[in-house]
Amino acid sequence: MLKIEDLHVAVGGHEILKGLSLEVPAGEVHAVMGPNGSGKSTLSFTLAGREDYEVTAGDVTLEGENLLQLAANERAAKGVFLSFQNPMEIPGVATMNFIRTALNAQRKTRGEEEVSAADFLKLIREKGKLVGLSDEKLKRPFNVGFSGGEKKRMEMLQLALFQPRFVIMDETDSGLDIDALKMVGEVVNSLRAPDRGFLVITHYQRLLDYIKPDRVHILAAGRIVKSGGPELAAELEKSGYDQFIKAA
Repeated sequence: MLKIEDLHVAVGGHEILKGLSLEVPAGEVHAVMGPNGSGKSTLSFTLAGREDYEVTAGDVTLEGENLLQLAANERAAKGVFLSFQNPMEIPGVATMNFIRTALNAQRKTRGEEEVSAADFLKLIREKGKLVGLSDEKLKRPFNVGFSGGEKKRMEMLQLALFQPRFVIMDETDSGLDIDALKMVGEVVNSLRAPDRGFLVITHYQRLLDYIKPDRVHILAAGRIVKSGGPELAAELEKSGYDQFIKAA
C-alpha cells in the first residue's frame, strides 16, 4: 500500500532522513519507534506533504501513485491522514464548521456527495461519544481551551469521521493518560480494515499495548536499522535504543 524507497529528506539544509526504506501493506498496522532526533516526525511531515521538508532523493508511493508529486491537500483528498503530536488551536473558527468543511472538501474532490448539516450533526455527536467529547466541547472554537488529552481526542474524532485510507500517527500517545490511550486504541482497532493501513510513530510500547502492530521498525540516524514483530517493542522497553544508535 505505502512504499518508501531510499528516502532522503533535508530540513533547513540539514539532512534528516538518510536513505529510509519502508513498506506498509494494506490491512496492516506498522509501528516506527526511535530516539529523539532520529527522524520520526520528519518522516510523518514528509508523508503528509509539509512544504519546508525537502525530498532530495527517493520515492514514496501510495497504492502505486507517486505521493511526492501531490500537494498536502491533494494527499488528504487521496485519504492520507496525519494525527499531530501537538494539534494546533484555531481561535474564532467553530469546531463543527471547521470539520464539516474539511470533510466535504475531501468528499467533493473524490466526486462524492457532500454531507448535509443535519446528517453531519448526527454523525459528529455519535463519534463524539466514541472519543469522549461532549456536545459542549464540540461547540467551542477548534481546540481552544482544550487540554492536551482533549486535543488528541479531537484528532481521533476526525479520524473516525474522515475514514482515511492511510493513517499516520505522530506520537499521538504523547501526554495521554490511561483512559485516553485506551480510547485511541479503540478508535484505531475499530478502523482496521483490509484496504486501510496505519503507520504509528511512538517512543514507547504503552500505546502498542492497545494497538497491536503487525510489524515494528526501529528508526535511528535517519533510516530503518531493524524490523521485527511486536516483540521488538518489548525488547526496546528492556534494552533501550543505545545499541541501535551505535549501530546506526
